[in-house]
Amino acid sequence: MSPLPQRDGIDPVHVRLPLDGGWETVREYLAERYGAAAGEGRIAAMLAAGEFLGPDGPITAGTPYRPGGHVWFHREPGPPEPVVPFAVEVLHRDERIVVADKPHFLATTPRGSHAVQTALARLRHDLGLPRLSPAHRLDRLTAGVVLFVADPALRGAYQGLFERREAVKEYEAIARHDPAVALPAVVRSRILKDRGRLDAYEAPGVPNAESRVELVEVRAGLGRYRLAPRTGRTHQLRVHMNGLGLPLLGDPLYPAVLPDPEVEDYRRPLQLLARSLEFTDPVSGGRLRFESTRQLAAWQDPAAWAG
Repeated sequence: MSPLPQRDGIDPVHVRLPLDGGWETVREYLAERYGAAAGEGRIAAMLAAGEFLGPDGPITAGTPYRPGGHVWFHREPGPPEPVVPFAVEVLHRDERIVVADKPHFLATTPRGSHAVQTALARLRHDLGLPRLSPAHRLDRLTAGVVLFVADPALRGAYQGLFERREAVKEYEAIARHDPAVALPAVVRSRILKDRGRLDAYEAPGVPNAESRVELVEVRAGLGRYRLAPRTGRTHQLRVHMNGLGLPLLGDPLYPAVLPDPEVEDYRRPLQLLARSLEFTDPVSGGRLRFESTRQLAAWQDPAAWAG
């Protein structure tokens, strides 16, 4: 249990001290691990201010290193995060779970430069649920249904639904229509994602990703597609649609990485929506289904997305 409270809905960093190593003090370990990024002077200042805590209280410059020990601290706030001007809608809430309808551009959980502007942080704050946790995640640019767990004791039960592929996820996507692409189709391939590289890619080898793609209807040269992933690789649906020659509208990474893919254009979100989520509740045994109320912009106004 962390001795530090959350800050703006964000948990403190928790460090487990390595079981091996020649550090005499916790300060030496912290300086080696974080000094290059934060500066050793900053580490010393945080120690002096009591900002590093262990189970027994503040860690000082002379606190001896104990293998397997625990350290908690809050990351220093970076530049102010741009506010994502779209609300997180709550589709369902009970004592066990919260089902949210996440907007485009909002990360599911804190990661990298996105911390406060995340669905998790907002829901923890707005619903007064500091121990809320995600059962799974959606890409930041993807909108739609996300399941969160309100009771920490049940997190493993709900996460297991996704690990065992028992949760049925259905997505909706908009891309150009190409009558030469035979659909429906099941796409299987090997998808890899390298550290430091923004896009994922398909490579030779044993498939690790599977998606079913169906064309639902055609309008003004665009297709509305139903996508059903059987696996959950990074950017899987975007990669598979691109591989079919049907890259999703509004995608800054596929078929090619844009010069400034992190520059947000709120008028042209990625046309991918987690439309529904269905599963058997591991506690009640009842069958549950939740659907997003959002609509993909390109399907509402195809002319504005032409070209």
